[in-house]
Amino acid sequence: MLAINARPSMSERSEQSGFANLVRGPFGMFRNTAAHEARIHWPMSKEDAEDLLSIVSLIHRRLDQARMPPRV
Repeated sequence: MLAINARPSMSERSEQSGFANLVRGPFGMFRNTAAHEARIHWPMSKEDAEDLLSIVSLIHRRLDQARMPPRV
């Protein structure tokens, strides 16, 4: 498990949980479709592609700053 913050408060634990859901979203959106159905053409607008890349960039930046908390 990686922690994106120190998680001492309920607010920071909620941020951690929300970030985990944010990471799951793009994977579920693209991985499941690609794994279960062959797709030759994947229509996507330029704006949608740019937004998706922005989300992935945010996820990567936060993961780069994440730390592994001590195991209890």
